[in-house]
Amino acid sequence: MTVYVDDMRAQFGRMIMCHMLADTDEELHAMADRIGVARRWHQAPPKHDSHYDIALSKRATAVAHGAVPITYRQAAAMNFRRRVTGQLGDPADAEAWLRERVRARAGDESPGRE
Repeated sequence: MTVYVDDMRAQFGRMIMCHMLADTDEELHAMADRIGVARRWHQAPPKHDSHYDIALSKRATAVAHGAVPITYRQAAAMNFRRRVTGQLGDPADAEAWLRERVRARAGDESPGRE
């Protein structure tokens, strides 16, 4: 089980935010508790993929507590994979997995294919 923090940099007031996600909600909430992020900031299905938006200072603390840094693109691909398979999977192959999924779907939906 792993917690991940991406490199997104979105402004929210005076803060710069990124995403924190995990293989399980239990692990995600445990990390939020460890780094001092209130549960009310949890964003959950069905409106969102399960994650927290956290300030960069909290990102550094999460990494110090074992969170794995990933890119924003990896986080997006991993969240998509979780919607399809139920698992985030490995960030190392997340973008390739998504490209292959898109390529396969495009081939399935091409005119004249059965």
